[in-house]
Amino acid sequence: MNPPLVVITGPTASGKSELAVRLARRFGGEIVSADSRQVYRGLDIGTGKITPRGMRGVRHHCLDIASPKRAMSVAAFQKHANRAIARIRRCGHIPFLVGGTGFWIDAVAYGISFPAAPPNPRMRKRLSRKSAQELLRMLRRLDPRRAKTIEQKNPRRLIRAIEIARALGGVPELKQSHPYEVLWIGVQRTPEEERRRIRKRLRARFTAGMVQEARLLRKRGLAWKRFYELGLEYRFLADYLRGEITRRECRIQLEREINDYARRQMVWWKKRRELLWVSSERAAAAALGRWLRQNRLQ
Repeated sequence: MNPPLVVITGPTASGKSELAVRLARRFGGEIVSADSRQVYRGLDIGTGKITPRGMRGVRHHCLDIASPKRAMSVAAFQKHANRAIARIRRCGHIPFLVGGTGFWIDAVAYGISFPAAPPNPRMRKRLSRKSAQELLRMLRRLDPRRAKTIEQKNPRRLIRAIEIARALGGVPELKQSHPYEVLWIGVQRTPEEERRRIRKRLRARFTAGMVQEARLLRKRGLAWKRFYELGLEYRFLADYLRGEITRRECRIQLEREINDYARRQMVWWKKRRELLWVSSERAAAAALGRWLRQNRLQ
């Protein structure tokens, strides 16, 4: 049997991290974070990175492993995550892959192999000036099939797809090796509850010093362009620090954008038949217990 892997995912602010910690404590696990921004050092409050207190003694992996000045690719993350999972298994613990970045989770859980198309810095620089809509139109001309499945509002993924399509004549079908026996758990909230949680969390982040964190990142040399590439909180914080919007406008626009992002995440995950959606720790623990017994892991 392939090594076991528990995936816990869902939209932003749904409570994935808290649930994962409780389950890991209960079943003897360690957590591998699958968040495309929490891999960066210094992006703590803005990304909602779990604190040492929030970890409650559960070991976490793949946090703070890269400089925010340089983008980490999904392929690089996949290597880090697989090494972390192997270490967790050697300790006799259960690995939990936890986060909301869908493609990063898929890369690890499905064992996706990525095309060997080297980065093209000149092309990336030129394409970075274009909007997501312009990039999507370009990709549709190059590879209509890939344009239908890609995150259509993610400039970085669009640029990489265009880069691959031009280098290889199209984006090849991504192969999957399925290296793990996976239990998929999704944390589900009602739309009203999700909106309340997003608003409450955003207010807490402003109170905790999210603006000051952005100022410190800028002081340490993070380029404005990189702020915008990091998206969501950091994009709007950059607009605020540059005087283009007020603090109130920053909060209102950011809340609207985060709600939109949560909806896009649910569109991504709702297509997955293997996902077991839960709304309570009790339901998640019962499902995990059954799965462990079925696979003779408990």
